[in-house]
Amino acid sequence: MNIFNIITLGLQQNTEQIKEKIDSAPDGGYEIGIVIGTYLPFVLFIIIAYIIYFKARNRKD
Repeated sequence: MNIFNIITLGLQQNTEQIKEKIDSAPDGGYEIGIVIGTYLPFVLFIIIAYIIYFKARNRKD
């Protein structure tokens, strides 16, 4: 198994869990919380990676 297959499998399982949580949500506010809590870590990771990349690219040795 290569890394791409592992990542794809993990995302599919995560998506199924999110759908299950949204289906059992008591109201719309809970659904919004699930979506924000699920995607916020990915967004923060992308922002941090971009900042590190930008600083490394503009570094003068």
